[in-house]
Amino acid sequence: MKNGALLEVRDLSLAYGDVQVLFGVSLRVDEGEIVTLLGSNGAGKTTTLRAISGLRPPRGGDITFRGESLLKVPASRRAELGIALVPEGRELWPQLTVRENLELGSYTKSARGRMKQNLERVFSTFPRLRERHAQLAGSLSGGEQQMCAIGRALMSEPRLLMLDEPSLGLAPILVDQTFQIVRTLHEQGLTVLLVEQNLQKALEIAQRGYVIETGTVKLSGSSSDLLADPAIRSAYLGL
Repeated sequence: MKNGALLEVRDLSLAYGDVQVLFGVSLRVDEGEIVTLLGSNGAGKTTTLRAISGLRPPRGGDITFRGESLLKVPASRRAELGIALVPEGRELWPQLTVRENLELGSYTKSARGRMKQNLERVFSTFPRLRERHAQLAGSLSGGEQQMCAIGRALMSEPRLLMLDEPSLGLAPILVDQTFQIVRTLHEQGLTVLLVEQNLQKALEIAQRGYVIETGTVKLSGSSSDLLADPAIRSAYLGL
């Protein structure tokens, strides 16, 4: 399934005004992988995803997608290339229906013509959204809102799906369901970059991981190696 690097981030630096947040972050996501970016709050995980999706301009370094640099590519064009972000907090339009939120995910030129097929695919993946299609997104439960946010991203036909803290604020049973959704999407052929504070759950479904602390990658390796690392177990799992 793997065909080399789909995404590469090299020596990425980024600042908010005078405050530098990323200090030379490097990571790679190969075609067909689930890779997880781990770390505590404020470590720089969300900023890294925002840089990849084009929402924050880096100060230095490079980001390549399928071998081409993204530095001069605007966020809208990155979506057309196949990069989709499910943001932390979901960021749905609460006063629009579930269906309207999903349809707004088909904003890329290539996806607009296949909106009906993509909508059917999302409804097949998330039957609950089919049941709730006419309901206002703001009235959904937390788990349903997460399904809607992921479904909206799928409507753009991504090659790389980036998920920012998908389990945040969800009840334990919904956390399990969310990670099962990620596993299912991966089995359907999607490459996934997952930002997550639930280290145990993330490493259970990812092939590889990067641990970021204060804007720097401190550790990287296979999921099994990271789970077995005493420093990881002590700092993040309380073991």
